[in-house]
Amino acid sequence: MVFCSFTFLLLFMPAVLLGYRFLPARAKRPFLLAASLVFYGWGTPSWLILLSYVMVLDYAGALLLVRIRKGRRAMFAALIAMNLLPLLYFKYSGFLQDTFTALTGFRFMSDSPLLPAGISFFTFQGISYLADVYRGNARVQKNFILFGTYLSMFPQLVAGPIVRYTDLEEQLEKPANLTTADMRAGLERFAVGLGKKVLLADAMGRFWGKMSADLPGAGIPGAWLGLMAFSFQIYFDFSGYSDMALGLGRAMGFIFPENFDRPYRAHSLTEFWRRWHMSLTTWFREYVYIPLGGNRKGERRRDLNIMIVWALTGLWHGAGWNFVLWGIYFGILLILEKKWMLGRKKTGRVPGWLYQILTYLPVLLGWGVFTGKWQVFSAMAGTWGWGSAAAGLECLSFLPMIIICAVVCFLPKPKIDCRRWAAPILMILCLAALAAQGYAPFVYFQF
Repeated sequence: MVFCSFTFLLLFMPAVLLGYRFLPARAKRPFLLAASLVFYGWGTPSWLILLSYVMVLDYAGALLLVRIRKGRRAMFAALIAMNLLPLLYFKYSGFLQDTFTALTGFRFMSDSPLLPAGISFFTFQGISYLADVYRGNARVQKNFILFGTYLSMFPQLVAGPIVRYTDLEEQLEKPANLTTADMRAGLERFAVGLGKKVLLADAMGRFWGKMSADLPGAGIPGAWLGLMAFSFQIYFDFSGYSDMALGLGRAMGFIFPENFDRPYRAHSLTEFWRRWHMSLTTWFREYVYIPLGGNRKGERRRDLNIMIVWALTGLWHGAGWNFVLWGIYFGILLILEKKWMLGRKKTGRVPGWLYQILTYLPVLLGWGVFTGKWQVFSAMAGTWGWGSAAAGLECLSFLPMIIICAVVCFLPKPKIDCRRWAAPILMILCLAALAAQGYAPFVYFQF
């Protein structure tokens, strides 16, 4: 089930929110667990087997970790490996097969397995729980219902944010006293996220789809505007989902960590990655970068750790060499930025908007690598000239929407909070748009 379907918007969401609001406290968590399992297994019930495997493995594994003394490290390593095995099979076996086939000509699998939605998210969430219990940073949860609710909570199950157990422990054990104001605030944020997805991201996706289908015909303006549209699409798509997740959580009394903080307003690449998909960058910092030594073992080791983290970050986003190259690209840029730019005092002669542009340009080129549409760079460089007349008309027709997206992304946040009156209008517009054109899958569902 997806947030943009009529089944969710008109049936599932109202039933779950109202049921959760009026059920007694002792019934709220079992009800939420059951609703989350229905949500995840709605279209493909077999995916529940995988989610149940991770749930039981991490619940039982954490209990074992706090009871044993000898061989504790080996047990922890085995649990991490058992968490990663399904992810490696479903997400990366096809990639490994294609690479092996390209090198040897031999194919050992007929078809790649279907990727279960959200597998990277709930796998990383389970690993973070085991790591925190192993380190002594979190108390083991002995109530399977509470742990299952944590791992499978439907608002953030399939596309984040990645929530650490310590962030939700108290909220799980002591349900909040929900008020009408909580539900209203949550639904207002949900409406904003839905508007980002349906009204902005999907429009940008349609334009990028048209331009990327014929990049020689798109020419210089089509390639540049098309890649900008993709940068807006992926931002509004993912931050919209995060807004919807946080809004649904708020409507049920949960406070999830923020996942986006207007990243295209960043003045450096380091700042950009502190604002973009913050739960993932936090996860890699806490569970990969710091355990590798962080910046505690000298500059060369720090740079190596950064490259490892960013290669893994790229691979997390997708099973393809374009994703790996995208991660390495940012790893190199961040190392260079740390060496030559960060820590230097900014002069008042350089306006803030110029820093934004100088940050956005390498990010934009990075999205070109991310897409794997290598012809986009040739088109942007003018290899095929200015493109066809049809592509020019498409650019003109989508230009107003591109400008609107740029204004939302780059200009400061309005001081006046207009969500209360805007939310009902956004819901009506989104329902009308969904009825007219349907919905496009969330970009991050493939991760």
